[in-house]
Amino acid sequence: MAKVRVENFTITVDGFSAGVNQRMDAPFGDGVDGLHDWMFAAQDDKAAGRGGIDASYIGRYDDTTGATIMGRNMFGPFRGPWEDESWQGWWGDNPPYHRDTFVLTHHPRPTLPMKGGTTFYFTDDPIEQVLERALTAANGKDVTIGGGAATVQQYLRAGLIDELHVVVSPILAGAGERLFDNLADGLGNYRVDSVVSSPKATHVQIVRR
Repeated sequence: MAKVRVENFTITVDGFSAGVNQRMDAPFGDGVDGLHDWMFAAQDDKAAGRGGIDASYIGRYDDTTGATIMGRNMFGPFRGPWEDESWQGWWGDNPPYHRDTFVLTHHPRPTLPMKGGTTFYFTDDPIEQVLERALTAANGKDVTIGGGAATVQQYLRAGLIDELHVVVSPILAGAGERLFDNLADGLGNYRVDSVVSSPKATHVQIVRR
């Protein structure tokens, strides 16, 4: 059965997934330098065949993921109505998703097909409807909630996430966007399934009870 998952969602020790003042030259904002160092090192290790704890988490579900959902802030640094539609995301003309990707936004724009099989759909539909669209697009495979924190929070509050893989990077931010804020009872139906640490990060697997 298809699952709804969050993978490799990295936060600081004090719980922030992004700092303040996100902008073009600082996609994750200020105060979070080094947040994803574990991931870059793991990608190098995996490419070189060295393996390791962190490398084992990189791309482990690529073959079983059929669609992605993300928030507007993950797609780009802009807020409010689009000044124009020239912005096509942080990733260049061949984004890493290679599947249908749904962007939650209050300001929809036309569908954006990219190289490599990624197609961005910009929607202001309720999150439940977006998930249904994503599950249909995934055609039996899993759906990944890509982020940012506010998007993950919405799906957690609605109880729609099956598995949440959080990576704790050994830095402090002090301010920004915290993953586990604004949840009220949203975590009541979840439990910590496993905790595994490497010298660069701690991997916490959270699953539905």
